[in-house]
Amino acid sequence: MELTNIGTIKDLFARHGFSFSKTLGQNFLINPTVCPNIAERGGCEAGVCALEIGTGVGVLTRELAKRCDKVVAIEIDERLKPILAETLSEFDNTEVIFADVMEVDLAAVIAEKFGGKETVVCANLPYYITSPVIMKVLESRLDIKAMTVMVQREAAERICAKCGTRECGAITYAVNYYSAPQTLFRVNRGSFMPAPNVDSAVIRLDIKNERALPEDEEKMVFRIIRAGFSQRRKQLVNPLSAELGVSKTEIAELLTNLDLKSTARAEELSLNDYIEIAKSM
Repeated sequence: MELTNIGTIKDLFARHGFSFSKTLGQNFLINPTVCPNIAERGGCEAGVCALEIGTGVGVLTRELAKRCDKVVAIEIDERLKPILAETLSEFDNTEVIFADVMEVDLAAVIAEKFGGKETVVCANLPYYITSPVIMKVLESRLDIKAMTVMVQREAAERICAKCGTRECGAITYAVNYYSAPQTLFRVNRGSFMPAPNVDSAVIRLDIKNERALPEDEEKMVFRIIRAGFSQRRKQLVNPLSAELGVSKTEIAELLTNLDLKSTARAEELSLNDYIEIAKSM
Protein backbone atom coordinates (compact mmCIF):
# COMPACT_ATOMS: atom_id res chain seq x y z
CA MET A 1 0.00 0.00 0.00
CA GLU A 2 1.60 3.26 -1.18
CA LEU A 3 0.46 5.62 1.53
CA THR A 4 2.50 8.49 0.10
CA ASN A 5 0.56 8.30 -3.16
CA ILE A 6 -2.03 11.08 -3.31
CA GLY A 7 -4.49 8.91 -5.21
CA THR A 8 -4.22 6.13 -2.63
CA ILE A 9 -4.74 8.58 0.23
CA LYS A 10 -7.76 10.23 -1.39
CA ASP A 11 -9.31 6.82 -2.06
CA LEU A 12 -8.66 5.77 1.53
CA PHE A 13 -10.23 8.94 2.88
CA ALA A 14 -13.25 8.66 0.57
CA ARG A 15 -13.97 5.07 1.56
CA HIS A 16 -13.78 5.89 5.26
CA GLY A 17 -15.40 9.32 5.11
CA PHE A 18 -12.35 11.03 6.56
CA SER A 19 -11.51 14.73 6.27
CA PHE A 20 -8.55 16.74 7.58
CA SER A 21 -8.82 18.50 10.94
CA LYS A 22 -7.30 21.98 11.09
CA THR A 23 -7.74 21.92 14.86
CA LEU A 24 -5.42 18.90 15.13
CA GLY A 25 -2.91 20.40 12.69
CA GLN A 26 -3.11 17.41 10.35
CA ASN A 27 -0.69 17.45 7.42
CA PHE A 28 0.03 13.97 6.08
CA LEU A 29 3.31 13.03 4.39
CA ILE A 30 3.33 12.30 0.68
CA ASN A 31 7.11 12.32 0.19
CA PRO A 32 8.12 8.62 0.11
CA THR A 33 11.71 9.22 1.26
CA VAL A 34 11.01 11.00 4.54
CA CYS A 35 9.62 8.26 6.81
CA PRO A 36 12.21 5.61 5.89
CA ASN A 37 14.87 8.22 6.65
CA ILE A 38 13.30 9.07 10.03
CA ALA A 39 13.10 5.39 10.97
CA GLU A 40 16.68 4.60 9.96
CA ARG A 41 18.28 7.69 11.47
CA GLY A 42 16.09 7.43 14.55
CA GLY A 43 17.77 4.19 15.56
CA CYS A 44 15.05 1.74 14.52
CA GLU A 45 16.42 -1.77 14.07
CA ALA A 46 16.03 -5.35 15.26
CA GLY A 47 15.99 -5.58 19.04
CA VAL A 48 14.62 -2.04 19.39
CA CYS A 49 11.04 -0.94 20.16
CA ALA A 50 9.49 2.34 19.03
CA LEU A 51 6.97 4.64 20.64
CA GLU A 52 5.33 6.79 17.98
CA ILE A 53 3.41 9.96 18.76
CA GLY A 54 0.76 10.72 16.14
CA THR A 55 0.17 8.18 13.38
CA GLY A 56 -1.52 10.03 10.54
CA VAL A 57 -2.54 7.26 8.17
CA GLY A 58 0.35 5.09 9.32
CA VAL A 59 3.13 6.04 6.89
CA LEU A 60 5.81 6.34 9.57
CA THR A 61 4.21 3.58 11.66
CA ARG A 62 4.74 1.10 8.83
CA GLU A 63 8.40 2.06 8.42
CA LEU A 64 8.97 1.66 12.14
CA ALA A 65 7.21 -1.72 12.11
CA LYS A 66 9.43 -2.98 9.29
CA ARG A 67 12.54 -2.34 11.39
CA CYS A 68 11.61 -2.60 15.06
CA ASP A 69 10.52 -5.52 17.23
CA LYS A 70 7.39 -3.67 18.32
CA VAL A 71 5.71 -0.31 17.70
CA VAL A 72 3.18 1.33 19.98
CA ALA A 73 1.63 4.51 18.60
CA ILE A 74 -0.43 7.10 20.43
CA GLU A 75 -3.01 8.88 18.28
CA ILE A 76 -5.60 11.40 19.43
CA ASP A 77 -7.95 11.21 16.41
CA GLU A 78 -10.26 8.21 16.80
CA ARG A 79 -11.64 8.83 13.30
CA LEU A 80 -8.42 7.18 12.08
CA LYS A 81 -9.30 3.81 13.69
CA PRO A 82 -10.74 2.14 10.57
CA ILE A 83 -8.04 3.64 8.35
CA LEU A 84 -5.21 2.39 10.55
CA ALA A 85 -6.88 -1.00 10.89
CA GLU A 86 -6.52 -1.24 7.11
CA THR A 87 -3.10 0.35 6.61
CA LEU A 88 -1.44 -1.58 9.43
CA SER A 89 -3.24 -4.88 8.88
CA GLU A 90 -0.14 -6.68 7.56
CA PHE A 91 1.89 -5.94 10.69
CA ASP A 92 1.39 -7.99 13.85
CA ASN A 93 3.92 -5.96 15.84
CA THR A 94 1.96 -2.70 15.97
CA GLU A 95 -0.52 -1.34 18.49
CA VAL A 96 -2.32 2.00 18.46
CA ILE A 97 -3.52 3.64 21.66
CA PHE A 98 -6.16 6.27 20.95
CA ALA A 99 -5.58 8.99 23.51
CA ASP A 100 -4.19 12.48 24.02
CA VAL A 101 -0.44 12.02 24.45
CA MET A 102 -0.37 14.87 26.98
CA GLU A 103 -2.60 12.78 29.26
CA VAL A 104 -0.84 9.43 28.83
CA ASP A 105 1.61 7.96 31.34
CA LEU A 106 4.36 7.33 28.80
CA ALA A 107 6.67 5.63 31.29
CA ALA A 108 3.95 3.13 32.14
CA VAL A 109 3.29 2.44 28.45
CA ILE A 110 6.97 1.79 27.75
CA ALA A 111 7.36 -0.46 30.80
CA GLU A 112 4.22 -2.46 30.01
CA LYS A 113 4.54 -2.78 26.25
CA PHE A 114 8.28 -3.11 25.65
CA GLY A 115 9.51 -5.20 28.57
CA GLY A 116 12.83 -3.49 29.07
CA LYS A 117 13.97 -3.52 25.45
CA GLU A 118 15.88 -0.55 24.06
CA THR A 119 13.32 2.06 23.04
CA VAL A 120 13.24 5.09 20.77
CA VAL A 121 10.56 7.73 20.25
CA CYS A 122 9.63 8.91 16.75
CA ALA A 123 7.03 11.44 15.70
CA ASN A 124 5.77 13.81 13.05
CA LEU A 125 4.47 16.48 15.41
CA PRO A 126 1.74 19.02 14.63
CA TYR A 127 3.31 22.47 14.90
CA TYR A 128 0.97 23.73 17.61
CA ILE A 129 2.02 21.06 20.11
CA THR A 130 5.72 20.62 19.31
CA SER A 131 7.23 22.11 22.46
CA PRO A 132 4.73 20.61 24.95
CA VAL A 133 5.23 17.09 23.57
CA ILE A 134 9.02 17.34 23.45
CA MET A 135 9.16 18.68 26.99
CA LYS A 136 6.73 16.03 28.26
CA VAL A 137 8.96 13.29 26.88
CA LEU A 138 12.13 14.86 28.28
CA GLU A 139 10.75 15.81 31.68
CA SER A 140 9.21 12.34 32.12
CA ARG A 141 12.76 10.92 32.04
CA LEU A 142 11.61 7.96 29.99
CA ASP A 143 13.81 4.92 29.56
CA ILE A 144 14.58 5.76 25.93
CA LYS A 145 17.71 6.11 23.83
CA ALA A 146 16.64 8.93 21.52
CA MET A 147 13.71 10.99 20.29
CA THR A 148 13.54 11.73 16.56
CA VAL A 149 10.83 14.16 15.49
CA MET A 150 9.77 16.27 12.56
CA VAL A 151 8.93 19.84 13.54
CA GLN A 152 8.51 23.24 11.93
CA ARG A 153 11.86 24.38 10.52
CA GLU A 154 11.97 27.50 12.72
CA ALA A 155 11.32 25.35 15.80
CA ALA A 156 14.13 23.00 14.78
CA GLU A 157 16.52 25.92 14.42
CA ARG A 158 15.58 27.22 17.87
CA ILE A 159 15.79 23.82 19.55
CA CYS A 160 19.14 22.93 17.98
CA ALA A 161 20.69 26.39 18.32
CA LYS A 162 23.81 26.78 20.42
CA CYS A 163 23.10 27.99 23.96
CA GLY A 164 24.38 31.53 24.45
CA THR A 165 23.52 32.76 20.96
CA ARG A 166 20.83 35.07 19.60
CA GLU A 167 19.11 32.09 17.96
CA CYS A 168 18.49 30.25 21.21
CA GLY A 169 15.43 30.33 23.46
CA ALA A 170 14.32 28.84 26.77
CA ILE A 171 13.54 25.54 25.08
CA THR A 172 17.11 25.39 23.71
CA TYR A 173 18.48 25.24 27.25
CA ALA A 174 15.86 22.75 28.42
CA VAL A 175 16.50 20.40 25.50
CA ASN A 176 20.26 20.65 25.99
CA TYR A 177 19.89 19.87 29.69
CA TYR A 178 18.11 16.60 28.98
CA SER A 179 19.66 15.62 25.65
CA ALA A 180 22.14 16.27 22.86
CA PRO A 181 20.12 17.72 19.93
CA GLN A 182 21.03 17.71 16.26
CA THR A 183 19.27 18.54 13.00
CA LEU A 184 19.17 15.54 10.66
CA PHE A 185 17.56 16.90 7.48
CA ARG A 186 15.05 19.39 6.13
CA VAL A 187 11.64 18.59 4.65
CA ASN A 188 10.00 21.06 2.28
CA ARG A 189 6.34 22.00 2.57
CA GLY A 190 5.48 20.20 -0.65
CA SER A 191 6.12 16.90 1.12
CA PHE A 192 2.72 17.14 2.85
CA MET A 193 -0.96 17.01 1.99
CA PRO A 194 -2.36 19.54 2.57
CA ALA A 195 0.83 21.58 2.24
CA PRO A 196 1.55 23.80 5.28
CA ASN A 197 2.77 27.37 4.91
CA VAL A 198 6.24 26.57 6.28
CA ASP A 199 9.00 24.03 5.78
CA SER A 200 9.90 21.36 8.33
CA ALA A 201 13.02 19.67 9.66
CA VAL A 202 13.75 16.37 11.39
CA ILE A 203 15.74 16.57 14.60
CA ARG A 204 17.16 13.90 16.88
CA LEU A 205 17.58 14.27 20.63
CA ASP A 206 20.00 11.74 22.15
CA ILE A 207 18.91 11.36 25.74
CA LYS A 208 21.21 12.00 28.70
CA ASN A 209 20.32 9.35 31.26
CA GLU A 210 22.19 10.85 34.20
CA ARG A 211 20.42 13.52 36.26
CA ALA A 212 22.85 16.46 36.37
CA LEU A 213 21.26 18.09 39.44
CA PRO A 214 19.03 17.20 42.39
CA GLU A 215 15.37 17.75 41.52
CA ASP A 216 14.99 20.94 43.57
CA GLU A 217 18.03 22.57 41.92
CA GLU A 218 16.80 21.38 38.53
CA LYS A 219 13.48 23.15 39.06
CA MET A 220 15.31 26.33 40.05
CA VAL A 221 17.43 26.21 36.88
CA PHE A 222 14.35 26.12 34.66
CA ARG A 223 12.57 28.73 36.76
CA ILE A 224 15.50 31.09 36.20
CA ILE A 225 15.75 30.30 32.48
CA ARG A 226 12.01 30.84 31.93
CA ALA A 227 12.14 34.12 33.84
CA GLY A 228 15.15 35.34 31.84
CA PHE A 229 13.60 34.59 28.48
CA SER A 230 10.23 36.03 29.45
CA GLN A 231 11.95 39.42 28.98
CA ARG A 232 14.88 38.46 26.81
CA ARG A 233 15.54 42.01 25.59
CA LYS A 234 16.06 43.25 29.14
CA GLN A 235 19.12 42.72 31.30
CA LEU A 236 18.82 39.51 33.29
CA VAL A 237 18.79 41.32 36.64
CA ASN A 238 15.32 42.71 35.89
CA PRO A 239 13.29 39.52 35.30
CA LEU A 240 15.27 37.55 37.91
CA SER A 241 14.67 40.21 40.54
CA ALA A 242 10.94 40.17 39.79
CA GLU A 243 10.70 36.37 39.67
CA LEU A 244 12.79 35.58 42.74
CA GLY A 245 11.87 38.53 44.92
CA VAL A 246 15.52 39.54 45.27
CA SER A 247 16.87 43.05 44.70
CA LYS A 248 18.54 43.90 41.42
CA THR A 249 21.68 44.80 43.34
CA GLU A 250 21.86 41.31 44.85
CA ILE A 251 21.31 39.68 41.45
CA ALA A 252 24.02 41.86 39.91
CA GLU A 253 26.43 40.92 42.68
CA LEU A 254 25.64 37.24 42.23
CA LEU A 255 26.37 37.46 38.49
CA THR A 256 29.61 39.32 39.13
CA ASN A 257 30.72 36.71 41.68
CA LEU A 258 30.20 34.06 39.00
CA ASP A 259 32.38 36.05 36.57
CA LEU A 260 29.33 37.01 34.52
CA LYS A 261 28.43 40.49 33.30
CA SER A 262 25.94 42.20 35.58
CA THR A 263 24.39 43.62 32.39
CA ALA A 264 24.02 40.22 30.71
CA ARG A 265 20.82 39.25 28.91
CA ALA A 266 19.25 35.79 28.99
CA GLU A 267 20.61 34.64 25.64
CA GLU A 268 24.20 35.49 26.56
CA LEU A 269 24.57 32.81 29.23
CA SER A 270 25.56 29.18 28.81
CA LEU A 271 23.56 26.32 30.30
CA ASN A 272 26.27 25.88 32.91
CA ASP A 273 25.97 29.57 33.81
CA TYR A 274 22.29 29.04 34.65
CA ILE A 275 23.15 25.95 36.67
CA GLU A 276 25.70 27.91 38.69
CA ILE A 277 23.20 30.72 39.29
CA ALA A 278 20.64 28.18 40.56
CA LYS A 279 23.21 26.63 42.89
CA SER A 280 23.97 30.07 44.30
CA MET A 281 20.38 31.00 45.13
